[in-house]
Amino acid sequence: MGRYLKKSLIIFMAGTLLAGAASCKNKENDMVNLAEDVKEDKKIVNLFGPMEKSNPDAANIARSAHDLTVMMAEEELGLTVEYRTYTAEDYQDKTYDDVTLARARSDMDDVYLLNPDTIQILGAEGKLVDLSCLECAVNLRDVVKVSNTVDGKLVAIPQEVVVYGLFVNQNMFEQYGLKLPNTPEEFLECCRVFKENGIETPVGANRWWLENFVLSQAYADLYNGGNTKEEIAALNSGESRYSDYMREGFEFVKTLIDLGYVDAEKAITYEAIEGEGPDFLAQKTPIVMAYWGAANSETAYGKPDFNLQVIGFPTHRGQMPVVSMSGYGVCVNAEHLEDTLAVMDIILSDEALKFYAETNKVISPSKNVEVECIDALKPINDLVNDGIFVLGSNAGMKLEQWGNTCLVVRKLLNGASVEECLEEMDRLQEECTD
Repeated sequence: MGRYLKKSLIIFMAGTLLAGAASCKNKENDMVNLAEDVKEDKKIVNLFGPMEKSNPDAANIARSAHDLTVMMAEEELGLTVEYRTYTAEDYQDKTYDDVTLARARSDMDDVYLLNPDTIQILGAEGKLVDLSCLECAVNLRDVVKVSNTVDGKLVAIPQEVVVYGLFVNQNMFEQYGLKLPNTPEEFLECCRVFKENGIETPVGANRWWLENFVLSQAYADLYNGGNTKEEIAALNSGESRYSDYMREGFEFVKTLIDLGYVDAEKAITYEAIEGEGPDFLAQKTPIVMAYWGAANSETAYGKPDFNLQVIGFPTHRGQMPVVSMSGYGVCVNAEHLEDTLAVMDIILSDEALKFYAETNKVISPSKNVEVECIDALKPINDLVNDGIFVLGSNAGMKLEQWGNTCLVVRKLLNGASVEECLEEMDRLQEECTD
């Protein structure tokens, strides 16, 4: 996704310093010490993320955009942003979120690229700086501020607003005389027709993103009914139950599984896009779910051999995109705090965000940056611009939404009943309100 650290063309001066030190080592110890002093005096900012700083020849446009904004900061501030990287091999069974939490709680890095659940957790623990002090914060869209504000503090800012939708093969819908679905009932009818015409699995799914069906149906009214603050306050106090909001969404996903429209056994083992993607591109599966950037050229679904359309998830209010917010969070005890905040102000400035958004063709967190999207994304882009969406992550909710809902949906894929899933949501809510 994206949602994460991308590519670089940065040249390091450290290599030159080390080479010089090595050539003088046998001649003069004082020269070695001098080189070490220079290295120690070098201004750095340590960034922990899921990807390394990539080499200049790597053909990945999305990562280039990120790293070139970092380069802007390095050149202007005369420092180096050093990437400290998560790899599954290094951490074995620990997830990126597990490792990030442990490192941030131990003040090991200056800045982190955080997923929605870790933003909320670390923000509540007081481990992240209030970034509303940055000049760039003034230009943020309201949805960014709402999503990443914990206890009145803006604890994270992203380089893009991540929007999830349904990726559909328009040709296959037209082949069977189907209109793109707006409601859950219309969606199920489309799946029925596909299934009866020999499409084995109408909905390609993975173990991460089925939660979007639940979140979109659960919160269509909460975020679009004009009573958002009051409803969230009632959920936070325990006066209202998350299980009441989420029942229809869990029942919908259970129906998809029971009718064979989603292959639960495969979905629970599939990583995002890697599992269901090949069948979608081969036109064996007419529907998958993914994030905005996956539709752009040079990425997952950017060059299909059919008419691709990206629409919102079906709800009783019509199609509904789901917005999830990752972001940069700065450690409150960062070793290089002043320099880190200066770096953030540059890479999250309108100038850098415009470059990033135009390169990646994504929705910018800045209200001042607009980018023309490809035709396939126009349906979902229009909805977001009209303010029609739900938040899949909202740090103002005591119960973290994105990660918890994902885990409960996995229980459903593994055979749990709807009632068991709702009981789990109630249990999680009680832990938050005690």
